[in-house]
Amino acid sequence: MGAPMAGNLLKAGWSVTAWNRSSAAAEDFVGLGGARARKVADLRNEPVIIFMLPDLSYIEDAAAGLLAEWRMTPPRPGTLVAVMSSVSPVAVQAFGRAVAEASGGNAVVLDVPVSGGTEGAQRGTLAIMAGGPKEHFERLLPVLEAMGTTVRRLGELGAGSLAKACNQLIVGITTAALAEAAELAERSGMDVESLFEVLSGGLAGSRVLDFVGPRMAAKDYAPTGPAKFMHKDLSFVLESAAAVGAAVPMASAGAELYGKLKDQGLGDLDLAVVRQTIANLSDPKVTAARMTATVQGTAR
Repeated sequence: MGAPMAGNLLKAGWSVTAWNRSSAAAEDFVGLGGARARKVADLRNEPVIIFMLPDLSYIEDAAAGLLAEWRMTPPRPGTLVAVMSSVSPVAVQAFGRAVAEASGGNAVVLDVPVSGGTEGAQRGTLAIMAGGPKEHFERLLPVLEAMGTTVRRLGELGAGSLAKACNQLIVGITTAALAEAAELAERSGMDVESLFEVLSGGLAGSRVLDFVGPRMAAKDYAPTGPAKFMHKDLSFVLESAAAVGAAVPMASAGAELYGKLKDQGLGDLDLAVVRQTIANLSDPKVTAARMTATVQGTAR
C-alpha cells in the first residue's frame, strides 16, 4: 500500500524520497518522479518521515540506523515521524519514547494507521485515524489529506492505532459472520450469492458485505491483502482491552478463529478465506490434500 500512497503524495505536489525493502518498487517510484533513498538513515534531515511496513518490529529494524544518526546529530526541532502501519497501540507509545530519546526531543511520533485497502490507497480515499499532539497533527494534516478523504485525530499517541484495532474488530468479526452464514446457507441447499444480494438490501447490509461478499460467495480467495494480518490486529484489541479492563468476547473468539486460519495454512490468502477455515472446522476429517487443493485453486 505504501507505493500508491507515495504516488498520491507526488500527484499532490509533494517532494517525496522513498526507501523500500525491495529495489523494484523503489525503481518504479523513481520512474513516477520521486527520489530514492538507499537506506532509511538517508532520510534523517527530512521534515516528515512516514513508515508503512507490515508491523512495528519491521519499523524498529528499519529505523535503527536513523535513530543512531540522530543520537550523534539531532534532527531539526519538530521533525514528524508518522507510523501509518497497523501496530500495537501500546508498543507505538514505547516507540514514540525511543524516538524522542534518540532525537533529543526534536522528533515526534504520530500513529496514523489507515483503512480502505489497496484500492483506497490507489484512489487516495483512505480513512486515516490519527493519534498524537494536536499541534503536530495539524502540521501533518495536509500530507495526510493527499492520501485519504476521511482524516480524524482521535487523541494522543496510540489513539490512532486503537481506532484501527476497533476497525479491524468490526471488519474481522463481520467477515467471520458472513463466512458462517455462507457455509450454513450452502450446506442447507441455498445459493450464497442470492442470499448475500438480499441481505445487502436489509439491516445486514454493510460495506464489508459489499466488499468481501462476492469473493466469499464465489470462493475466490486470491489475496487483496493477507488474511493472517487479521489475527495480528485482533491481538492488539485483546492487548488494549486487557490494559483498561474491557471485556471483548467477540475479539477473543475472532482471534481464536483467525489463529486457526493461520494454522490451516491459509494466512497468505484473502480475508474471505475465513469461509474455508469454517468449512474445515465443520469437517474435522478434512485432509491436508484438500487444503492444498484449495490454495492451488485460488492461485490460478
